[in-house]
Amino acid sequence: GITFLEKIMTHMPTPTIIVSSLSQKGSDISLKALSLGAVSVVAKPMIDINKNLEASSSEILTNIRLAARANVNAIQASQVKATSISSASKENGSSALSKTTHQVLAIASSTGGTQALTRLLPKLPSNIVGTVIVQHIPAKFSASLAQRLNSICPFEVREAKSGDRLHPGLALIAPGDHHITIRRKGGFYYAELNQDPPEHSVRPAADILFRSVAKYVGANAIGLVLTGMGEDGAAGLKEMRNQGSYNIAQNEKSCVVFGMPKKAIALDAIDEVTHLDDIASSLIEQFRKRSD
Repeated sequence: GITFLEKIMTHMPTPTIIVSSLSQKGSDISLKALSLGAVSVVAKPMIDINKNLEASSSEILTNIRLAARANVNAIQASQVKATSISSASKENGSSALSKTTHQVLAIASSTGGTQALTRLLPKLPSNIVGTVIVQHIPAKFSASLAQRLNSICPFEVREAKSGDRLHPGLALIAPGDHHITIRRKGGFYYAELNQDPPEHSVRPAADILFRSVAKYVGANAIGLVLTGMGEDGAAGLKEMRNQGSYNIAQNEKSCVVFGMPKKAIALDAIDEVTHLDDIASSLIEQFRKRSD
């Protein structure tokens, strides 16, 4: 199936949905499919499949409608081939940043986001500011996503745990089915997880992360919203901007689905709208300005 998808996306790009098991193997295959251009993943239950697929019909139909509207050109452009980066490379990478301890980068992405993150994050320096990512993805798939990104980025990427301290050189991904927030204790920022009710029908929700960043990080924060369906993140980004953050949105041309960025722009929550390929340079510029 992966080989077939790769040929399809190379020769006749077609919006594709993956129905995958919640096993480790299923998660790995799903992420490979997403990196090749699949629009989204629907989790397939491991027990009583017929009954549970019927119960999941609403989710499946929503994804079909979403795929039908997806920007196929952006899907095709998001394919990336990357090699594994060793631990030594992470430690000895770029020294472009210096005074980054008190900065936080908060990222939201949904449909098309795994491709966008795979394309964006490897371009950032090894001592990236403390970073927190909310990617809408089925539960149990987030660990595989973190492992995949960790293998191609010059800094550490891992699934977040409550109590993790943010620091330069570390990016945390919210676990599937858990919200993530930021709290300040003394001179440091820490991640906290919870399973409060979903917002915008999703958990993790970017708005919950962004509201906490607005409260505890304020002007030391940078917000980023990438491709995705719906409006999650827009209101939170507005709160962040009101507290002095600098916010960036992926532009329509490079988005698979221009939903979340569009809503944030409409709310006047964004300082800069740019192509996915130019976001890394914009972020590095902001890191440097804020570390002077």
